[in-house]
Amino acid sequence: MDQQQQEHQQMISATSNWVSNVIMKYNLCPFARKEVERGSIRYLVVEETKRKQVLAALIKECQFLDENPDMETSLVILARGFEGFYDYLDLLDSANDALLDNAYEGVYQLASFHPDYCFEDEPQDSPANFTNRSPYPTLHIIRESSMEQALASYHDPESIPLRNMAFANKKGSDFFIKLLSECHK
Repeated sequence: MDQQQQEHQQMISATSNWVSNVIMKYNLCPFARKEVERGSIRYLVVEETKRKQVLAALIKECQFLDENPDMETSLVILARGFEGFYDYLDLLDSANDALLDNAYEGVYQLASFHPDYCFEDEPQDSPANFTNRSPYPTLHIIRESSMEQALASYHDPESIPLRNMAFANKKGSDFFIKLLSECHK
């Protein structure tokens, strides 16, 4: 295995650990456990740093999901180039436009995660931001039909973000900083 493959494997491992040991363990996404246990989450590292190339990789991943219905969702890990949160947000806007331009609106939606994630109107150091902080900049491709089905069977889905933010505020930033650092082990 060459150095780049090892680096990608480390990124996938850290992200998988984050999904299992943060997102699933603390029920930040009540739908994650089922997919982790089924092994239906795909982890893909994108090495490209140019927006156009990243968007092409994202659409290619949507096509992969089209062709592989047993794979429920993809976490597209951005290896470099989007470490800055505002550059990442610009990419996210373009990625949503790319879904629309490629007739994927209503088929897939994106969730966004970043090591420096900050909700609008939240201070940068607010523990609530940790509900969307990940080891690496990540675009999460979600099947809309599956999300609609999951939400329909979940009592009060609108409460999930508020519940998560309250949990994060209760636990505090140090708790989540430790959890995120442990994902890299």
